[in-house]
Amino acid sequence: MSAVLPTVSVVIPCLNDAAALEACLSSLAGQSISPHEVVVVDNNSTDSSAAVARRFGARVVFEAEPGIPAAAAAGYDAAAGEIIARCDADCLLPADWVQRIAESFAAKPALGALSGPGSFYGFPKPAGALLSVLYLGSYYLAMGSALGHLPLFGSNLALRTSVWNQVRSEVHRHDPEMHDDVCLSLHLGHRYACRFERSLVVGMAPRALIGTANLRRRFRRAFHTLRAHWPAEAPWVRWPRRYAGREELPAAKTCG
Repeated sequence: MSAVLPTVSVVIPCLNDAAALEACLSSLAGQSISPHEVVVVDNNSTDSSAAVARRFGARVVFEAEPGIPAAAAAGYDAAAGEIIARCDADCLLPADWVQRIAESFAAKPALGALSGPGSFYGFPKPAGALLSVLYLGSYYLAMGSALGHLPLFGSNLALRTSVWNQVRSEVHRHDPEMHDDVCLSLHLGHRYACRFERSLVVGMAPRALIGTANLRRRFRRAFHTLRAHWPAEAPWVRWPRRYAGREELPAAKTCG
């Protein structure tokens, strides 16, 4: 491993989430290795989110266009570090999160993107663990089948800034109904080395489980994201491409 770790910019899209953001930034303040910077993207918040971000020393970037795709992309564009690490405003990050991300990219110069799972907090341990496995297991199974490889998970992902600069004009940043992490996965998966690190776990709020309308919206956005990339990136195109690519490229060039 290189003795010099790459710099890490943490990007957090945020809309009216001041209380959760404060907890997230507190977890970032206790990191074993401090990030190069924390970029909070204020996506038209009407609460004190921006003030909370500034109080913790974060750089606030304002993005007027609504939606996570636009906010996340604005944060990636603004990032000054060699690595862009992304989490959500309601995430709680383990103390070694930034360090492990930096070490992973330092150890593997060919690595383009890294992702790990999440675990719901606010539940008793057995229930929280079970719900996390069911929720993320369904996500990885469904999206993995559609993509031909494991997807990135927006609450816990990192990519090289150089990789973002190569795909930034391709992602659907102006479509608020897009799942930005799935869109990014579609553009990275067969072109760059991606790694899923099972033990790189972040805490995540259980909002995805609350209300049938919320669940329906997530499913609708998932199908919308996939359809927006078809037919060129349909499963029957991506799966043969994946195995054809494995015959021609080193293993590090395919998403796991």
